Amino acid sequence: MLRIGLTGGMGAGKSTVARSLVERGAVLVDSDVIAREVVAPGTVGLAALVAAFGADILAADGSLDRPALAAKAFATDEARQTLNSITHPLVGQRTAELIAAAPADGIVVQDIPLLVENGLAPFMNLVVIVDAAEETRLRRLVEFRGIDEADARARIAAQATDAQRRAVADVVLDNNGADGAVVAEVNQLWDERLVPFERNLRIRTPAARPVESPVVEANPEWPAQARRIIARLAVACGADAERIDHVGPTAVAGKPAEDVLDIRITVADTAVADALRDRLADIGFPPVTADPSADGERLHANTDPGRAVNVVVAARA
Repeated sequence: MLRIGLTGGMGAGKSTVARSLVERGAVLVDSDVIAREVVAPGTVGLAALVAAFGADILAADGSLDRPALAAKAFATDEARQTLNSITHPLVGQRTAELIAAAPADGIVVQDIPLLVENGLAPFMNLVVIVDAAEETRLRRLVEFRGIDEADARARIAAQATDAQRRAVADVVLDNNGADGAVVAEVNQLWDERLVPFERNLRIRTPAARPVESPVVEANPEWPAQARRIIARLAVACGADAERIDHVGPTAVAGKPAEDVLDIRITVADTAVADALRDRLADIGFPPVTADPSADGERLHANTDPGRAVNVVVAARA
């Protein structure tokens, strides 16, 4: 299955995008919904919170009084760590259950408000950010959600910055326009990128490319794009990768080149290179040929039709 990480600042319109993706057939895994579900009345999570913070965090009906919990849980670093030690494993377990239940050919959209803050981008096949100017977001929060402006500004300031979100974004959806205008972008993304990406990933075949890619002007985004790819490869390779480097023409600042990122993974020996074959295919970088080249290098290419990447796995010895 294809895993999409979806995030955006408060008021950016993430819910609109998530709803549109579900209408096209995506399986939605909503972190906010899960976070409420695991501490609902009668759950192990709520019982653990009461044991840790006291029965006065409960409302009269036995549900969690969130402001009362927040007053205690965010009073000290130790209390916050206690809260996280209770809720994070439960959220993680439930998230894993929902993903495991999705169909093998599913496109799973994980709606994660704190995706950037929690460093989850490298674990996704693709990260989609819903973007809107801060003043636009503030207006929406005040007008449509009834949030006090000062409170809205404080909440926005506590989240990742726009620059931090864009640094991990493979796709940025502009939602500064009229209500619903972003839906057209979502539909194009679904048809032209997500559906073929899922198919390529499932059957382990690289995305189609022209026989010869034209040389284009240097793209200042190439280094950031390479860093995102390298982060995903690092998760898959773990300690088996001695080095992962952006190499080739797109690694040279200001130089025109074919719009293909070249990444080189250096490993200890050919046995390690062979062991990485399936792990790389699992995250969307299947081998191009069955056998290594004459010098022992293994060539992989990615399954994402929206970003051409070649990965060479080279044994040091």
